[in-house]
Amino acid sequence: MNSFGRTPDPVPLKLSLFIARRISLNREKTFSRFIIRIAVAATALSVGVMIIATALVNGFQQTVSQKIFSFWGHIHIVRYQPNASPLTEELPIRENDTLVREIRALPQVSQVNAFAVKSAILKTRDEFEQVVFRGMAPGYPWKSLERYRVSGNFPRLPDSGYSDQVMISAYFSRLLNLKPGDRILVYFIEPGENPVRVRKLRVCGIYKTDVEEYDRIYVLGDLRLISRLNGWSPGQIGGYEVFLKDYRLMDTVRNSIFYNLLPDQYNATTIRDIYPNIFDWLNLQTTNGVIVIIIMGIVALINMITAILILILERTNMIGILKAVGMRDWSLQQIFVYQASYIVLVGIIAGNIFGLGLSLLQQSTGFFKLPEETYYVAVAPIHLVGWEIAAIDFGTLGVCFLAMMIPSLMVRAVSPVKAIRFK
Repeated sequence: MNSFGRTPDPVPLKLSLFIARRISLNREKTFSRFIIRIAVAATALSVGVMIIATALVNGFQQTVSQKIFSFWGHIHIVRYQPNASPLTEELPIRENDTLVREIRALPQVSQVNAFAVKSAILKTRDEFEQVVFRGMAPGYPWKSLERYRVSGNFPRLPDSGYSDQVMISAYFSRLLNLKPGDRILVYFIEPGENPVRVRKLRVCGIYKTDVEEYDRIYVLGDLRLISRLNGWSPGQIGGYEVFLKDYRLMDTVRNSIFYNLLPDQYNATTIRDIYPNIFDWLNLQTTNGVIVIIIMGIVALINMITAILILILERTNMIGILKAVGMRDWSLQQIFVYQASYIVLVGIIAGNIFGLGLSLLQQSTGFFKLPEETYYVAVAPIHLVGWEIAAIDFGTLGVCFLAMMIPSLMVRAVSPVKAIRFK
């Protein structure tokens, strides 16, 4: 006995680790080796699928959101119209340099651009299609749309007069058999009984976003053409589009602009309010990702509990012998805790190699294709976030650690006499 009145454990603590290592690293074709391999593979599969699921969800959110925001901005400022839809033509507002400066002064805002829209019909010799003509002001940052340019160039907006150039989507190019340089008749629809007004314009370029709400609706051109057709006075526009540095601040910035900066009869609307169906779809992808992670977590949990139970039952005879020679229950439990730790750590490492490898392969090659009309993208997008991968790894480690402690308690109930006779 020692000075505390306790009998020291006759078995060194390192013995548990030694036995666990011999069992786990045993090269002989034993049942334990087979169970450990199955458990490692199941853990690796769970971790890998969770990493791929989060990368896909992040990729969809980033890619689709970027398309929506770069094409239409984050916030629209227009004159208030009750029951107006996204395709409703705006009532004119006068350009307000003071308002623009105040909005640009907000730390979350990156740029502010003027715009206007007008209903129109594209007409060729054999076909016609209804569209929305979206006009931009001189100085518009076309570079923000460069990634969507398929061929040709963006409209050149002169300092005076208006440009006769338009940029159409690949959808209209295919449907109407148009290419850059072609001339096209554009019929602008006037309200009331006013006659339809016709302009002969030239296709200067073709864009493609894969977002149906854009590609099947919008034609890009000069805001001043719309202003002239509507009979607006110089300096009148349809509204402003505001771009932010962080899309997650849309609601906060919108409220700040609406309540603190806008004159009466003006309204500020986020792009989420204009196209709620797209954002509902993105939220659904997030929900699907969470469901996959939960299911894979449950699989890893059940796999770990089952593997430890089988290992304990398969080593019952060994447990009885070790108890008979004086090994304490906690030291016996440590053997299986060490085995489980080996399974989890090897499984997490293998899962990271599998998940990250497949994600990076998809990111570099785009071998997995998707129907654009359903998913807004032609290739499954991937976006890896370091802290999320770390959370998956440590979360799996924590859950499996709790799971391995439960079956290891069975060691305490094993009787040495019965266990030695156990076959």
